[in-house]
Amino acid sequence: MLRQRIFAIAQGYEDCNDHDSLRSDPMFKLSVDREPISGKDLASQPTLSRLENSVGKRELWRMGEVLVAQFIQGHKRVKPNRIVIDADATDDATYGQQEFESFHGFYDCHCYLPLLIFATADEGEQQLLASVLRRGNVHAGHRLVSILRRIAPRLKEAFPETEIVLRGDAGMALPEVYDFCESLGVSYLISLPKNSRLLSIAGEYLRDAESIYEETGEKVRLFGEFTYAAESWPGERRVVVKAEVAGKGENPRFVVTNVTGSDAEDIYEEYIDRGDVENRIKELKDDLLSGRTSCHRFLANQFRLLLHSAALILMQAVRRLLAGTDMASAQVGTLRAKLLKVGVRVRETTRRIRLMMPSSYPYIGLWEAALNRLSLARI
Repeated sequence: MLRQRIFAIAQGYEDCNDHDSLRSDPMFKLSVDREPISGKDLASQPTLSRLENSVGKRELWRMGEVLVAQFIQGHKRVKPNRIVIDADATDDATYGQQEFESFHGFYDCHCYLPLLIFATADEGEQQLLASVLRRGNVHAGHRLVSILRRIAPRLKEAFPETEIVLRGDAGMALPEVYDFCESLGVSYLISLPKNSRLLSIAGEYLRDAESIYEETGEKVRLFGEFTYAAESWPGERRVVVKAEVAGKGENPRFVVTNVTGSDAEDIYEEYIDRGDVENRIKELKDDLLSGRTSCHRFLANQFRLLLHSAALILMQAVRRLLAGTDMASAQVGTLRAKLLKVGVRVRETTRRIRLMMPSSYPYIGLWEAALNRLSLARI
């Protein structure tokens, strides 16, 4: 039933109601190791709904552990030199009587506020390590430390020589996050919300940028750094400042970090690279419709979020099989439309099952490349 549900989500069928017809689909039956024609039908919508509402905290915890385990397993053969962890919160709009949904002022809607944790090994793609559903009215960084406490030690144990870096926006700028990273030897690059004290300290850089802008009329970006200690901090920490002035005025940004040996501009450029994780979140939300958390029970909705997360991991695996082809960087929606939404003729005999693709199908070469690499990976 898990495979049935995850494969359907990957194919764009996000609702349990879709399985009233999909349960007898030959290709879906074949995907879960049943005979496509003569095999029994798959689970119906009521059966899948009972499954979703039967899952408890223990099962959800174990599913979350699998996300970390599959990342570690995927990099055991060639251990990465560096792992970058990106943490981000996003909205998950709710409609109806879902447990623990709340109104969120920033998003201006009733919603949940999932926390998504991605990891990038060296120059690879961001892979999902955790997707935790939360109440809609919590702080963006709520439960981040507890999730890192579960993930970071496992990464440290599996890759003891690997540098681990945490990146996050201003919602993750919490003293307990810095303290945890420093205690475990994890580097961090986290945006700091602007305040009068930071703006005062950075005034010199902003004035210099303003002067250059007045002379040239072109956008100016200057970088600097200083030490700073908020009242809730035990001591001073390094803060990098980007002093930017353009036609719309000043746009200063601040990043707190414990990284040494890199200049201010390099630190800031590495921080803003976290923006690429927005593409993975977009795929999860728009292409795989992870916002279908419409069950009444909160735990059932967390289960659904994990199902959609598993579908994203599956589609990323497909994308890796297509490395070196035109589809190596295609979005999930494009992969689905060109590779998975293909009509085939299914023939079943007592000895074999044949799948016959249309002779005019233009992407058969991609299928051949993916299947060949999958066969080699199994050897």
